Amino acid sequence: MSAPTTNPLRVGLRQERVIPPQCLVIFGASGDLTHRKLIPALFQLFKQRRLPSEFAILGCARRQWSDEVFRNKMETALGEEAKKDKNATTQFLRSLFYESIDLQKTEDINKLSTRLEELDRLKATHGNRTFYLSVSPTFYGSGCKALANAGLLNDPKRSRLVIEKPFGRDYSSAQALNQLVQSCCQESQVYRIDHYLGKETVQNILVLRFANTIFEPIWNRNYISSVQITAAETVGVEERAGYYESSGALRDMVQNHLTQMLAITAMEPPGHFDPEAIRNEKAKVLQAAHLADEGEPWACCIRGQYERGGTKTNPILSYREEPGVNSNSTTETYLATKLFIDNWRWQGVPFYLRTGKRLAKRLSEIVLTFRESPVHLFDAAGGSPTSNQLILRIQPDEGAEFRFEVKSPGSGMRSRPVEMEFSYEESFGEPSDEGYVRLLADAMLGDPTLFTRGDEVEAAWRLYTPLLELIEDSPWQLPIYPYESRTWGPAESDALLSKDGLLWRRP
Repeated sequence: MSAPTTNPLRVGLRQERVIPPQCLVIFGASGDLTHRKLIPALFQLFKQRRLPSEFAILGCARRQWSDEVFRNKMETALGEEAKKDKNATTQFLRSLFYESIDLQKTEDINKLSTRLEELDRLKATHGNRTFYLSVSPTFYGSGCKALANAGLLNDPKRSRLVIEKPFGRDYSSAQALNQLVQSCCQESQVYRIDHYLGKETVQNILVLRFANTIFEPIWNRNYISSVQITAAETVGVEERAGYYESSGALRDMVQNHLTQMLAITAMEPPGHFDPEAIRNEKAKVLQAAHLADEGEPWACCIRGQYERGGTKTNPILSYREEPGVNSNSTTETYLATKLFIDNWRWQGVPFYLRTGKRLAKRLSEIVLTFRESPVHLFDAAGGSPTSNQLILRIQPDEGAEFRFEVKSPGSGMRSRPVEMEFSYEESFGEPSDEGYVRLLADAMLGDPTLFTRGDEVEAAWRLYTPLLELIEDSPWQLPIYPYESRTWGPAESDALLSKDGLLWRRP
């Protein structure tokens, strides 16, 4: 008998909400994010039949392109995906339009308003619009003001504003930007995007905890001894040197991506599955979080920078040798820190966060390590039993592992660790959607669940203010430790955990 062509686990799963008629306006349409992420994500939504026929994408940038030039460039951006289904590609490209716009020029904003009205009539989008600011962070504030002054954000039911990270550079700038944005439109219209929250496994943390009674009762300080959150990259700074030199790993990854994963992992159960109820609980966690040693913040943070690595035939440049990087740069490409959450559930449980470029392996994961059994009754293969661990893989292979002890074969009572695995791709027959697919859809649907609220952003920046102040004012207290490319970071990072008798997980 032949194997079924469809995985039975997927039957009935695609019960997706259809996006209502609207126009998606992308500012910065000539940029890298639009080419690499936004247009491919929108194409996936189109192929999933989630975009209505009354839909338009208006790309805006300062370059003098026509509709046809924009369509050709976006077709190139789709690459092999465009070639797989030429008919779908042709239909999708018909929804793309372009207008040369400088958000700093009043006459251009007026031109934008006219073009939007034309598209409303042509595509029957009923004045329903989502504005996506895929521009330099320095233009977030002025872009919001320009749209507000033109009356394009007046209707909270028909206009939404998506803002990319980073939202501010520190607590005070984030607070000021929040005030400016909220003066231009209502908070309910603002969608601060963090693409990590679009990943299936991050969302699955909520289901894993709150839909399974085997996990929620032990998801606390009584059973969990520590939590590790890792976002490791094998690539270097690539083409982002200009941005990265002024950002570093703390601003680029820790304050947003890793902290959001922390919030979802540690949050209390919401009263009901409602966007604001979920975001309320995330905000409470971040407000209760603090560096492990607030009096001496340098004692709970390690900064590093990648050095040369690779082989003679395939050498890897150091960070300071990368094009566009200052040869004396003190920007961190690696950061590890230790946090605590002062609340009933997590009191005394250390949370270790780390991220870095040019590390040994590309992965993002959350590791919950459970407390040891009170008495070791059995001999263990490694000398002592291994602590149980629940490992949530965010990328690249989305899924989960549970590590526990079993009896080794043979006579005697000797234990050894084994792993029980779940993979999204293996279980459901296909990999999960890329994060931007889900987030773009939710923004256009008006669902803010997976987007960061203003008070969350401010709480996250406040959390890392002591480290940012040290980096700016007393950098010698947070020195840069070198590490060889394609390793797991500086040795000093290992020492951060060894003081607590722990090790970083290195899969």
